[in-house]
This record gives sequence, structure tokens and C-alpha cells, in this order.
Amino acid sequence: MRFFYFLLLLVFIAAVTVFAVQNREPVAIKYLDRSDSYPMAAIVGIVYVLGMLTGWTIVGIIRRSLRRITERQ
Repeated sequence: MRFFYFLLLLVFIAAVTVFAVQNREPVAIKYLDRSDSYPMAAIVGIVYVLGMLTGWTIVGIIRRSLRRITERQ
């Protein structure tokens, strides 16, 4: 099973690498009267990391809440 997960990880890394190589052109980002240009791969990477952090935080909050509920009963 570890070999399968390793292959899955390699396929994911290859797909991300191909995406990063093919999308080098800058993309304009506008937010609250500010505008800047970043490479598409950087934007996708940052959004992915922010999504992992927020998902991790939400899962932690839910686990803590469930633990407190089960301790009271």
C-alpha cells in the first residue's frame, strides 16, 4: 500500500511540475485598489497552502469541540 501512495505522490508532483513549467506568464491580481502580477504557479501554490492551513484549523476546532462534548457526557 505504501508503494501505491508513493506512486500517487510522484504522479501529483509530476502534474504540479508540468503545470508550473507551462504557466510562467504573470497574472494580475487586484484587491482593494491594489494590483500586482505574479506567476500563475505561485498563485496556485499559495492558495493551496492557505487552503491546507484553513482546513487543518477547521478540523482541529471540530475535533476539540467533539472531545469536549464527549467528556461532558
